[in-house]
Amino acid sequence: MLALSLGMAWLLLAPLSLWLLLRGTTTERAGAILTLALLEAGTIAMNTLPQPAGPLRPATAAARALPAPPCADLAPAPESARIGEELVLSWKADPHECGTAEVVLRAHGDRLLIWLYEGRRAGRHRTAFGWRQQDVHTLPVRVGDGRASLRVPLPGKAGFIPTDGRTGRRIPEPAP
Repeated sequence: MLALSLGMAWLLLAPLSLWLLLRGTTTERAGAILTLALLEAGTIAMNTLPQPAGPLRPATAAARALPAPPCADLAPAPESARIGEELVLSWKADPHECGTAEVVLRAHGDRLLIWLYEGRRAGRHRTAFGWRQQDVHTLPVRVGDGRASLRVPLPGKAGFIPTDGRTGRRIPEPAP
């Protein structure tokens, strides 16, 4: 929605600003330059925001009440994450939990953005996030006591803050 609003602003304000640059008074020309600079800054800021990699899991009770097909296309949100030599993600298990899940990792400053996919959707995410480095792992899912978990090997430093790539919120550590 933000991209659509920014695009509409470009379509409406850019021609007006260019016309004011050519035909306007000094004050109007300064306003036109400021408008174009703000549009450009908004575009640059839009490119640096993390983009969602897929649809979110439905949150309504009615949607959860519908029976899911075996190994449904899910994008579970990790409820806890522990980082050490490996990243351990866990979430509430679905009745039709898949045997494998795809985890997309992207380093963004001191944060480690994490997207999680299960089902037929795995492998069909965007693979290019611009110039930033990303890792894609297909790993087995362990299910027990109503919780699903998986372990992601982390080559390199472990000082990242695990963050949900869809929401941008920090994923808490598991309760002891």
